[in-house]
Amino acid sequence: MQIKGTTILAIRKDQRITVAGDGQVTLDTMILKHGARKVRRLYDDNVVVGFAGATADAFTLFDRFDAKLEQYNGNLLRAAVELTKDWRTDRVLRHLEALMIAVSREHSLIISGNGDVIESDDNVMAIGSGGAYAQAAARALVRHSGLTSTEIAKEAMKIAAELCIYTNDRILIEEIDLAEERPRETKKSKKQGAGS
Repeated sequence: MQIKGTTILAIRKDQRITVAGDGQVTLDTMILKHGARKVRRLYDDNVVVGFAGATADAFTLFDRFDAKLEQYNGNLLRAAVELTKDWRTDRVLRHLEALMIAVSREHSLIISGNGDVIESDDNVMAIGSGGAYAQAAARALVRHSGLTSTEIAKEAMKIAAELCIYTNDRILIEEIDLAEERPRETKKSKKQGAGS
């Protein structure tokens, strides 16, 4: 039996990126937890990452991905490519079963252990067992409503929760506001400045 975590949705619309994740963790046919945190901020809050898959695997990937972001100074695309290389070739990592969505100001990516780094064509992407439902609902709302990205994410995740037994309606939202200026100093630059 495997512990699973399920639906993650990302929407880039009107100067805002919203990443939403449900809170359900399932072990076979039993719900173990209702309020899991599957969406996290990395690299001084400049990157938002969500996972779907085995929980322990996802935490391992978060740690590795954060290290790659540090190594490549927050370059999301480069860090994602390097993570997938490790994920495919490392003896331990290649057995990890998870998918990740990672967003920054510049990119929105789906990352997998098969070596995939996929950027969205229409600024709406989703993963997990309820991902197709959430993505379809979000696309319809983006095209046919005036809702904000956050409002769309909430509604689409609720629809996914109504259809997917591995998804609940306890939704965690993280956002990046593209209209705000990028933080001028990261922890890394502060450390470098302190020593010089």
